[in-house]
Amino acid sequence: MASVRLLSSVVLAGGLMCAAVGCGDSGSSEPGQGSSKSSPTPSSSFSSFAESWKEPASYVYTLTSSEGERSLLGTFRVTVRDGKVAKAVGLDDSARWAVERAPEEVPTIKGLLDQLARAHDEGADTAEAEYAPDGHPVRITLDPEKDAVDDEQSYVISGYEIRKPRP
Repeated sequence: MASVRLLSSVVLAGGLMCAAVGCGDSGSSEPGQGSSKSSPTPSSSFSSFAESWKEPASYVYTLTSSEGERSLLGTFRVTVRDGKVAKAVGLDDSARWAVERAPEEVPTIKGLLDQLARAHDEGADTAEAEYAPDGHPVRITLDPEKDAVDDEQSYVISGYEIRKPRP
């Protein structure tokens, strides 16, 4: 039953994505014209970029984590090297407390996408993402159970910059 729900969700998301891309096409027959990658508007399809975005070896980003009752709340500036969080700085009181208490809970962007995929696979009521034109997520929204209280999670990703790895 869960696989039917997943397949239905993927088909629906794919159909909506195709409809959105088709509506934005200016009718040009040139390759690349009307492409969703040239659009500044984020995509909201679950699988549109999650499977194709490749996490760079080194990058920085700002994570604003909100909703639900959990320890990872607040705004963080995160530095990732070799696929692991090398540094996390809390930018507000809540985030500073979270980094002091459990720095290992601050995720990489790939970690957030893995969490999204798990929620989707487990049949979460909400497991949605919006993606930037380059494919990295800019917003992830999770709600495992529709009627449960305080299990929601919202992540906003901003200030994403790829960094050259140190020699």
